[in-house]
Amino acid sequence: MSIFAGALSDKWDKKNTLLICDTFSALCTMTVYVLLKTGLLCAWHLYVLNALSGLMNTVQNPASNVAITLISPKKHYQKTSAMRSFSGSLITILHPMLATSVYAVGGMNAVIIVDLSTFLIAFSALLLFVRIPSVKANAAVEKETLFDSVKAGLKFLFQNRMVLTLILFLAGVNLVASAFDAALPAFVLPRGNGGEAVLGIVTSVAGVAMLAGSLIASFLPPPKDRIRLIVSTMLFSLTTDNFLMSLTRSPVTWCIAQILGYLPVPLMSTSLDVIVRTTIPAEMQGRVYSCRNTLQFFTIPIGHLLGGWMVDVFCEPFMESISKESIPAVMFGVGKGSGAGMMIFMLGLLGMVICLVFGGLLRRYRYKESA
Repeated sequence: MSIFAGALSDKWDKKNTLLICDTFSALCTMTVYVLLKTGLLCAWHLYVLNALSGLMNTVQNPASNVAITLISPKKHYQKTSAMRSFSGSLITILHPMLATSVYAVGGMNAVIIVDLSTFLIAFSALLLFVRIPSVKANAAVEKETLFDSVKAGLKFLFQNRMVLTLILFLAGVNLVASAFDAALPAFVLPRGNGGEAVLGIVTSVAGVAMLAGSLIASFLPPPKDRIRLIVSTMLFSLTTDNFLMSLTRSPVTWCIAQILGYLPVPLMSTSLDVIVRTTIPAEMQGRVYSCRNTLQFFTIPIGHLLGGWMVDVFCEPFMESISKESIPAVMFGVGKGSGAGMMIFMLGLLGMVICLVFGGLLRRYRYKESA
């Protein structure tokens, strides 16, 4: 639904959109609490409420991105993007630990209280202390239907071939990364030196690397060539992580692979963010960001499905059928988990091909950053 959400976001006041979406999400939390306390909560309630909350996030996301453009000086776009990445990484690392700790101490009542308290703090801060300049849509935009607005966003994006090519490149990267996420548990869990604790450590190291990368991106000076930086960081990330992970047998080297793979990601995302913010007019950004979300992230569920299917149906049976002296067995080991290692290695090859092909396509474009 994000492709439609941006069209609505460009028509609506950004601050009011953020406040209303957050309020609706808080009401979903309250509904869960009331149903739980009255003994009426069923599984299907959670599906419906999560779907509604997800729709609110879909509308809020483009409004939030445009608001950042409106309130941030252009010279600080990179630092702003890096600190947003830092915030997201910190939340990803801390929220499971905090949630389980609060639940262990105070049960669901405490979880709901913390949830609603953070909502009130964020709501009050935005309402009272943040001024978001308004973007006045012209008369033609005001009269556009929802579908016309969506078509305008897609048309603008397809006319800006540099941004479109970057988005399609990142769609390919997301396909590889999400398939890797699906294969990683099948690689680590069955190993003699693996298991649940090791998997938790390996995935946590990735979050810490993202956190460190976000801090580095906030302090680095602007790169001379943002497009080259985006391609080269992804080439380094996808090859080192996948090849080192699949060809080694030690949890230590798996953690090193995650550090090398995830540390450059914020450097890529901040440069992409700066390019989009400086290339797309503010009055079009809601629609363009939503189209970007649709095109760039639709490959993630495909990658999750493809990664798991390939491991179970092709890679693991293939590794079981070969001799222990064969080249694949020497490369990826034997026993359960070796097929997942083979899959991760093939994803490294695919990622390398994607980076080299799109690197060639993007070489024709020149991005000049204005002051």
